[in-house]
Amino acid sequence: MASNYTNLGIQLMTTGEKAGTWGTLTNTNWNIMEQIAGGYATQALTDNGTVTLVKSDGSTGAVMATRVIKLTGTLSVGNAIVTVPDSIENWWIVNNAEGGSTYTVTFKTVSGTGVTWAAGVTGAKLIYSDGTNCVDASAGFGEVTLTGTETLTNKTLTSPKIGTNILDTAGLELINLTATGSAVNEFTIANAATTAGPTLSATGETNVPINITPKGTGDVFINPPSSGSLAIKGNATNGGKLKIFEDTDLGSYHTGFTTGNLTEDIVYTLPLEDATTSGDALTSNASGVLSWTTMSGGTSWQAVETGATMTAVAGEGYFIDTTSNACNVTLPAGTLGDEVSLIDYAGTFDVNALTVTPDSGEKIQGEAADATLTSSVQRSAFTLVYSGAAQGWLLKDK
Repeated sequence: MASNYTNLGIQLMTTGEKAGTWGTLTNTNWNIMEQIAGGYATQALTDNGTVTLVKSDGSTGAVMATRVIKLTGTLSVGNAIVTVPDSIENWWIVNNAEGGSTYTVTFKTVSGTGVTWAAGVTGAKLIYSDGTNCVDASAGFGEVTLTGTETLTNKTLTSPKIGTNILDTAGLELINLTATGSAVNEFTIANAATTAGPTLSATGETNVPINITPKGTGDVFINPPSSGSLAIKGNATNGGKLKIFEDTDLGSYHTGFTTGNLTEDIVYTLPLEDATTSGDALTSNASGVLSWTTMSGGTSWQAVETGATMTAVAGEGYFIDTTSNACNVTLPAGTLGDEVSLIDYAGTFDVNALTVTPDSGEKIQGEAADATLTSSVQRSAFTLVYSGAAQGWLLKDK
């Protein structure tokens, strides 16, 4: 009479079969069951091929009938596959100890799907067969989800994975971590709570700074919302302060900005472009809008002028020589505060007069007309300063 066996090779007792030998067969069956319960076996992989695991009816030693299977060898040509029969319902701890090449290792049923180690990846997996496919039962192993209040004491987290958000004890989202691209170590911190924002603070020790040091090179961006600002707050003893340090190769000095005891909010708006004249200075209007202004550093005196006509430039002074002829000076287009200085170089204004003409549409001493200046005082001098459209150029000194 033909013998009967289980899918893993244990011999079943059949009526009238093998009389007088069941003691030996039973011992073998116990050995097989022990192997199934906790046995260990190694299986060499076939380079660029398939290894088919089969049962061994009525005898020990079948790799498929062990609990732990270690896959060995180094793949140098192509991927490797290990199969078990389609009908098997069992589970194994399979350790892929292949040399870590650029090829994959797959453990599957003959006709179904299975579990694959990616190229270069080794390690153990808990795999079971449902009689059709092989499934990775360890897919979720190693993932730890901390909920509520958890305490980790003397524990080392290796390559920990966290979600995209951090919640407070009430379940409100404090910080949302979102990768902004494929760059390594790149992320953004965005507050998604509807009330208070996230707080980064050092606790315990005093005078502990918070350092943000990005990897590699490039800028560090702080992006406020559309209607927000970057705020540097003060406290009861210090106003807000911004420090900018020098190159560490040079030293540790810094320059910075801080505030005194303010009486109102002040916001300065920078110019839209660089200064057009070297030496220009930033000046503010009543609303804090800054602009570049050419500062007057005193009168710029020019060489002696002997011609009959000339055009003056704001901020300049002229020695006018009327020994041979009268002189007509045309003033520049006036801007509030502009000055032009004129001096009787040879003491001859009483002989040949000096006439001053305003720019088109402007005035001198409130009159839209030329001013003819003579002097009974030899070598007299005067300065005209522009006061605005109503009165135009006025004598600064009389």
